[in-house]
Amino acid sequence: MQFDLRQSLRMAIAVVLVAFFIVPTEALAQSHVVSPADLQKEVVAASQVRQHNLDSVRHLLSTPAAEKALKSAKMDPRQVTTAVSTLNDQELSQLAARADRAQADFAAGNLSERDLILIILGIAILVLIIVAVR
Repeated sequence: MQFDLRQSLRMAIAVVLVAFFIVPTEALAQSHVVSPADLQKEVVAASQVRQHNLDSVRHLLSTPAAEKALKSAKMDPRQVTTAVSTLNDQELSQLAARADRAQADFAAGNLSERDLILIILGIAILVLIIVAVR
């Protein structure tokens, strides 16, 4: 029996190919901690939270009192509303919480219209400052 390099190489390649096709690909793949379905659910949930926050801030800025306050401060309501969408999730979340709280307090009678206008102007100024800093 002679050592045949070609024959050995052919056998090695055959063994590798057989092992490659017999072993399930799932066994070769890395086991992920989070499944793709869970990731997709988290992305959808984050998107919905962001949309809710955008709606909250935009709703406050679209009230007649807000438009009146922004015009009296010589701010363009459309520019402020457009700038809201450029905020990151954390900034938007904080402003949405303030907007929701201000609307709830105003509806409950805890705030006067003057107080609401000052809060709206504060939110608008914060939005413009954050956008300008970027």
